[in-house]
Amino acid sequence: MSRVLSAVAWPYANGPRHIGHVAGFGVPSDVFSRYMRMAGHDVLMVSGTDEHGTPILVAADIAGVPPRDLADRNNRLIVEDLVALGLSYDLFTRTTTPNHYAVVQEMFTTVHRNGYLVEQTTYGAISPSTGRTLPDRYIEGTCPICGYDGARGDQCDNCGNQLDPTDLRNPRSRINGETPEFVETQHFFLDLPALAEALGEWLDEREASGTWRPNVIKFSQNILTDIKPRAMTRDIDWGIPVPLDGWRDQPTKRLYVWFDAVIGYLSASIEWARRSGDPDAWRRWWNDADALSYYFMGKDNITFHAQIWPAELLAYNGRGERGGSPGAYGDLQLPTEVVSSEFLTMEGKQFSSSRGVVIHVRDVLSRYQADALRYFICAAGPENSDSDFTWAEFVRRTNGELVAGWGNLVNRTATMVANNFGEIPPADQLSPADEALLRQVEAGFDTVGRLIEEHRQRQGIAEALRVVGEVNKYVTEQQPYKLKDPSERDRLGTILHVAVQAVSDCNLLLAPFLPNSANAVDAALGGTGDVAPLPRIEEVDDLDGGPAYPIITGDYGNVPAWRRRPIVVGTPVAKPTPIFTKLDAAVVDEELARLQARASA
Repeated sequence: MSRVLSAVAWPYANGPRHIGHVAGFGVPSDVFSRYMRMAGHDVLMVSGTDEHGTPILVAADIAGVPPRDLADRNNRLIVEDLVALGLSYDLFTRTTTPNHYAVVQEMFTTVHRNGYLVEQTTYGAISPSTGRTLPDRYIEGTCPICGYDGARGDQCDNCGNQLDPTDLRNPRSRINGETPEFVETQHFFLDLPALAEALGEWLDEREASGTWRPNVIKFSQNILTDIKPRAMTRDIDWGIPVPLDGWRDQPTKRLYVWFDAVIGYLSASIEWARRSGDPDAWRRWWNDADALSYYFMGKDNITFHAQIWPAELLAYNGRGERGGSPGAYGDLQLPTEVVSSEFLTMEGKQFSSSRGVVIHVRDVLSRYQADALRYFICAAGPENSDSDFTWAEFVRRTNGELVAGWGNLVNRTATMVANNFGEIPPADQLSPADEALLRQVEAGFDTVGRLIEEHRQRQGIAEALRVVGEVNKYVTEQQPYKLKDPSERDRLGTILHVAVQAVSDCNLLLAPFLPNSANAVDAALGGTGDVAPLPRIEEVDDLDGGPAYPIITGDYGNVPAWRRRPIVVGTPVAKPTPIFTKLDAAVVDEELARLQARASA
């Protein structure tokens, strides 16, 4: 058994999340975490809403509310959506808690003491019309390296190079299109060149492990070739104060949101431990060299998770060229793997809330089953390459694969048992076909489990559905519905016993992918309907006297093991209701009309 940290990207709280977001960070991390728990590992899955930075201020201005009010509202919306999707967080919290502030300031203080935060004079971008600082990501222009018109002030997504806003040709504000003014300002920079050798050695070790997706490891190594110091403070009044004399009382100097956001993985672990009654429990995942940690996000966040966050950890541990020693949190472990997905597009276009090319998670879940969306993401999501969400494909996969394949197998198996026996019948002598099917299905645990563990979830769910197809084929070939003579009853019972065992096994294979329906299938077979524990929302008081807020948590310790569970003869089985809802073909036109209406608004 290993201790496994599932560190899930923090959704930004400037608005509700769309399905492209959860395709990158949400569903993949949950499938992995659920499987690893079933495989016997001690999993800690943490995240929360990221609530600092200029985009929150901009959205709050538009809404006419204080930033904290906007963050409160969107935090609750996001919490509700992620619970509805079934994401099994041990703790989903937020970055505006005093606990998070304290952890971030401890990290900053120790990195500064070790010599890896250096004060420099630089140029900051100011909006001429508002006087407000423009963060790097709110400035775009032409990349000086590849000529791409649309590069951001921190990075060009076309060539992958890191940039400063002053590097851009024809810079402009993404908020209102105006040309920013650049004024001198003092900031603390993370001295990445002093950490480059240690970063390179770590990445080389990760490449040698052979576990990272090739696009992630190569991108991460490439950005080391032009490494330079990176500002870790900002001219802004919404964020965490800089914990140094002469800085902490400055009302417009705050820590960079990306410095504080990645530290959230640690602060959430510490908050979880404090709420568990064992304040040091988090150390088992962070100080133990044998513990494993997997970071889930979209590809636009690779830089921050494969360079900035590891550099902060190395600096905190004192492992750069300047040396140093760890602070109160001890020697912190670097990521085992950065699991980055590509982008999900929608009907051939990039998601864009401003242009109406978007569908939010709660809109989908208000009309369709959560596991239908989860299934699409798992089977056709942007795992290793960009993929496109279309309503036609969503309907096709729901009806043709979930309903006609898996749902039909469950329904007809349970119906035949209910009609003929009313309970799971005993098996008589097994035929070669019976034994062959049971062997095939049981082998799925090794195959599907290995694919999930290697973050090849598209192949994993495809293999699980292939096994489902073998069971469907078995039932069709054995024709139990034709065995009506009393002399054939033992054979009928044996076929249905084998079919129920196979369906039960398939249900466990699919449980990490489809937790809501896994519980429904288990109940249809006479079980207790709790094979895939679901998350819940708890309203909690802040641990340090701040405002109360909702968290996501759950009880995930009592999960079935990742192996065959022998079915129990005599378990009552009633006639089932359909597990999955078949979608009308009209759904496609209805949803495309909604999309067009949003784009025209």
